[in-house]
Amino acid sequence: MSSAERRHFSRIAFAGPAQLVTVEQRLPVQVLDLSLKGALLLLPGSSDVEPGELCLLDLPLAPHEGRITMAAQLAHVNGDRAGLLCLGIDLESITHLRRVIELNLGDAALAERDFKALVAP
Repeated sequence: MSSAERRHFSRIAFAGPAQLVTVEQRLPVQVLDLSLKGALLLLPGSSDVEPGELCLLDLPLAPHEGRITMAAQLAHVNGDRAGLLCLGIDLESITHLRRVIELNLGDAALAERDFKALVAP
């Protein structure tokens, strides 16, 4: 089964700077895509991160539009790319993330399906 077949949440392309904070370092990263359950990042050349590390992603949105902050775990690191698995997100951040996904998907029903899957028991 491919990763696309296993994926239950829509991913949207996103280009924006963020900070990846681990226990040992704060790295400037670029967010390449987002979903309700994680993100794909472009790491700086000098990064030394490992799969399984706990981290925090801090993604500022356009000026005066807030930020998305999520507690995460590095799910995979392949060269200069890292996939994050969201472990926790505050209400304000999930609200911003949901809105960004809705706007980029152009399909409110698909975004609603993803959100319901996220909060289902």
